[in-house]
Amino acid sequence: MSAILAIPIFWLVATLIVFEGADILSRRSGRHPLCHPVLLATPALIGLLLATGTPYPAYRESTALLNFLLGPAVVGLAVPIWKQRRLIRRLAKPLALALLAGAATAITSVVSILWLFGAPPEILASAAPRATTTPVAIEMAAQLGGIPALTTAIVLCSGILGAMIATPIFDALKISDFRARGFSVGISAHGLGAARAFQVNSTAGAFASLGMALNAVATCVMLSLIALLV
Repeated sequence: MSAILAIPIFWLVATLIVFEGADILSRRSGRHPLCHPVLLATPALIGLLLATGTPYPAYRESTALLNFLLGPAVVGLAVPIWKQRRLIRRLAKPLALALLAGAATAITSVVSILWLFGAPPEILASAAPRATTTPVAIEMAAQLGGIPALTTAIVLCSGILGAMIATPIFDALKISDFRARGFSVGISAHGLGAARAFQVNSTAGAFASLGMALNAVATCVMLSLIALLV
C-alpha cells in the first residue's frame, strides 16, 4: 500500500474518482441541496488522508495540477459572459446597484456578527472577504492582517452553503428570473455558486460568473477603503 501511495499521481486520480462518485450521487438525488458533490467528496477525501496517514502537504503536491487548472477554469467563465454581453449592457444600472448592495452586505454581515461575539481583529480580517473567490480572498485577508488558511476554510464553507441553499430559497421566494438568481448567487457564493447556477440554467450560470468576477473587484475596493479609513 505504501508503494501505491508513493505514486505521484495517486491522490490526483483518487480525488477525481471520489468527486465523480459524489457527482453521480448528486445527479441521482436530483441535485438535492444536501448532496452537493463538494460536500460529499470533501469528508470522503479527509477520511482517506487520515486512514492512510497522508499529510496534507503531500496531498497538495500530488494534486497541484488541479490547483493550476483553477485558473483556466475561471478564465473560461468569460465565454458565457461574452455571449450575454448585449443583455448585460442593457441591465448595467440594476446590476451595478445589486453588486454594491450584495458586496456591502456580504462584508458587513459577517464582520458585524463576529464583532458582536468578540472576535479579534485577525478573525474579522480573515472573514471579511468571504464572498469572493478563494485566490482574491486569501490575498485580501493577508493584506488586512488576517489568517489566509482560515480565510480559505471560510470561503469554501460559504460557497458550499450558498450553492446548497440558493435554489430552495429562490424557489420559496418565487424568484424565477434566472438573471437575478444567477447574479445574486455569484456575488454571495463565488465559484461554487456559479457552478451550481450552470447546472440549473445557462443564463443563470453566465450571470453568476459575472457576479463572481465583479464582486471580487468590488470587495477589494471596499475593503481597501475601509482599511484606509480605519
